[in-house]
Amino acid sequence: MHQPSRPISPIGSQSTYHTFAQLSDPHLSSLRGVRAADLLNKRALGYLSWRQRRRFEHRRDILDALQRDLHGTELVQLLVTGDLTHVGLPQEFEQARAWLQQLGEPDRVAVVPGNHDASVRAPWESTFARWRQYMAGDGAAGENSLASIYPSVRVRGDIAFIGLSTACPKPPFMATGTVGAAQLARLPALLECSAAQGLFRVVYLHHCPLPGLEPWRKRLTDAPRVQAVLQAHGAELVLHGHGHRTHCHELDTVHGVAPVIAVPSASAVGNRGNDCAGYNRYRVRRSDTGWLLEVMPRLYRREGQTVVPGATQKISLRR
Repeated sequence: MHQPSRPISPIGSQSTYHTFAQLSDPHLSSLRGVRAADLLNKRALGYLSWRQRRRFEHRRDILDALQRDLHGTELVQLLVTGDLTHVGLPQEFEQARAWLQQLGEPDRVAVVPGNHDASVRAPWESTFARWRQYMAGDGAAGENSLASIYPSVRVRGDIAFIGLSTACPKPPFMATGTVGAAQLARLPALLECSAAQGLFRVVYLHHCPLPGLEPWRKRLTDAPRVQAVLQAHGAELVLHGHGHRTHCHELDTVHGVAPVIAVPSASAVGNRGNDCAGYNRYRVRRSDTGWLLEVMPRLYRREGQTVVPGATQKISLRR
């Protein structure tokens, strides 16, 4: 377990803003040229979905536009909340690693996997090991499974970024995820330790942690338990993707209200009732009563193929 240990400014002091960003569900890989032998399992369904729909819905030129926009801002951390691939083939993990290297160094880019990335059980060394540095928390070294990496913790300034993995193989036609008992057993101590140091705690994962907000076949199976841990031990902000839609809810915790925010896919054209592509920037600083959080959407517009600012939301969190 990696405990937050970075020194922070005194609670109640007026500090500068820390800016970070979140994008999700880029589905950036291509399945062109995939061998039939690679699809003799659940991946065949994912391939058909890509062939018939997803290759038209998720466009690399849109993702490239968001990536160019990202490079215009100095970030303490970029969070990528899962589904970098379509069916989790080794060649897709390699494509995604090349893309992550374009985004930045591993200490500046933090990844949690999604359900598409864990479509079926696959050898660690040819899949997730290729993202190890981008998934690992501060001080981590040599982990060889998702179970040993998560929960991950990275401390940047006054912010503790706490990552949870919801990725695990599920039956055909299911897009569910599970955090699992092991991660949930370790999470309370990380939340409490971060709170004791006066850090702004950002919990990020792929699936929505609130029960009842996603269709049954796309839900987080242990969402009630995840929600209970967050309520009992607190967080300042919870971020996820998965649904390809923008929405914001609130979670009452022992330390106060925590926004729960989802972003759309970073590459989607916005068909089938999903939102068009975008990502969020966030700015955080201390205030006399707790924290000031600004949520700044960046939205792709088909007209002109540009990324434009959405409406900024300013949230005061009393702590």
